[in-house]
Amino acid sequence: MPKPTEPDLKQRVFWGAREYGAHMVLYRNEVGERLGVNVTDMECLTLLNSKGLSTPSELAKYTGLSSGATTAMLDRLEKSGLIERRPNPDDRRGTLIVLQKAGLVRLARWYAPVKNAEDELISSYSEIELATLADFLEKLARIWDEERKKLQR
Repeated sequence: MPKPTEPDLKQRVFWGAREYGAHMVLYRNEVGERLGVNVTDMECLTLLNSKGLSTPSELAKYTGLSSGATTAMLDRLEKSGLIERRPNPDDRRGTLIVLQKAGLVRLARWYAPVKNAEDELISSYSEIELATLADFLEKLARIWDEERKKLQR
């Protein structure tokens, strides 16, 4: 088998990134259906699952929702038993949003196998390869974020 050329490898990276994004969204949507929440609610839950906690304004920025729509989303998620609001110890007027234990358990049911597979895959790369992958993904995320911001102007 001939060695892949640089254009071939660039095309594989391009399509691999697109396929990764598409499959991640489709999986997240499937989990959302099982939880009975919409796509934006799942974005909120995903952020909370990775960060541990967030403020409503951070969630609004992350999801692209207005403050009113963010409040409605948090009301839905709280009513469904997935999140809870807590006072912010650093800001008397502020609120922190966290996943409820039941919410964590429900998410773990579907995300633990994916996390384990990702951990196994990541562990198969060298330190140099990981640094390259991390650099690429961080820069790619910035490109998409910058382009989204241009559209919003």
